[in-house]
Amino acid sequence: MRVQAIASHEPPLATSMLDVTFQTDALPVLAREFERHGDAFRVHSPALGRDLWVLSHPDHVRHVLVDRHADFVKGTGIERVAILLGNGLMTSEGEHWRRQRKMMQPSFHRNVIASWMPHIHATTRKVAQRWEVAARQGAPINLTQDMSEATLEVVLRALFGRDLPRLGTAFSMLTDHRARDLAFAYKFRRLGKLIMEDVERRRRDGVRHGDVVSLLLDARDRHTGEPMSGRELLDEIMTLIVAGHETTASSLNWLWYLLAESPDIERRLHDEADGADEEPGYDALARHPYARRVLEETLRLYPPGWLLTRRSIHASRIGDLALPEGTHVLVSPYLVHRHPRYWRDAGRFDPDRFLPDAVASRSRFAYLPFGLGPRACIGEHLALIEMHAHAIMLARKFRLTVVPGQSVEIEAQVNLRPRRALHMNVELR
Repeated sequence: MRVQAIASHEPPLATSMLDVTFQTDALPVLAREFERHGDAFRVHSPALGRDLWVLSHPDHVRHVLVDRHADFVKGTGIERVAILLGNGLMTSEGEHWRRQRKMMQPSFHRNVIASWMPHIHATTRKVAQRWEVAARQGAPINLTQDMSEATLEVVLRALFGRDLPRLGTAFSMLTDHRARDLAFAYKFRRLGKLIMEDVERRRRDGVRHGDVVSLLLDARDRHTGEPMSGRELLDEIMTLIVAGHETTASSLNWLWYLLAESPDIERRLHDEADGADEEPGYDALARHPYARRVLEETLRLYPPGWLLTRRSIHASRIGDLALPEGTHVLVSPYLVHRHPRYWRDAGRFDPDRFLPDAVASRSRFAYLPFGLGPRACIGEHLALIEMHAHAIMLARKFRLTVVPGQSVEIEAQVNLRPRRALHMNVELR
């Protein structure tokens, strides 16, 4: 691969076209052109009728997401997300986004997340029970379905707490339907009525349970003292449901797949997990650093948010590269995480890349599975804690192998997930 400093004010134009509607798979196009052109290139979008700039050097990441983040707004494709999620944190901009982010941040304090450990333990126990039955019967599991149901239950428990049974099974549509098209968006938005009935009952009756919905109901703007409106609450709850469920589910699919393909790494994880408590508490997770490194390496290879889109609202420069106002920019964590200058043998699964000395010697802008800067994912810590506990609890008891004959392919849509459901065989350890 040719990686070189940019000598001109405009990066080279790729020969490929990019389908930003994602009706066809855009990731192979980006990966192929990254191999050809390296740090920066342009790719033409027929749908937009213009070129998009693909930037993949850590310096580019720092400029767009951190140092000059105020010079950029969300870019192409965000309108598709807005149809599904409304004007929540993932899609909003400007003062509205800043206000909402500040009001929501206390709901994701580490002390709050620590209080959710019983939800994570209870949900993982249910997975373990199903897997034990499958192991004793010699029956394969649908890993994708299991991870989707488990991560959805965790986020719903965190959001609604003891009110969750009131909501029934309406949210099962998120695990039963894989497509994320307009028909799905319509059905999902109809769940808003159910959510708002719960919100209004809590407001009317003064009901608070210490769950996320309760915390959001009590959140106040620091300047005006005003709470979120009903619409603002709904959009943020809907955003948390989707973002907190699907990204984590995708990552856990890849985690178990990579372990099944890497016996030596799996063995080291088993050895560490064997010394764990059956249900490790929040503070106990720190005693299992190898499991954390396994997760971090999984997120490097398969970052669920594989593509970040931005549009410049002011002209700026990155070294010799000049970005005009109105430039559509793509930053792909998938590409940045495989940059050969920062990741030797980048396609290899190697958790020791995240040993402390290795991390200290590498640019911190070369790794961004949850984004970076002010718009980094608000639920990053929750997702890592959830996956960490999940991996330890289940690795103590089970070994998974891929059911033979499957073709495991990447589907790069909203999240980076397996194109088809993964089926695994389960062995009791």
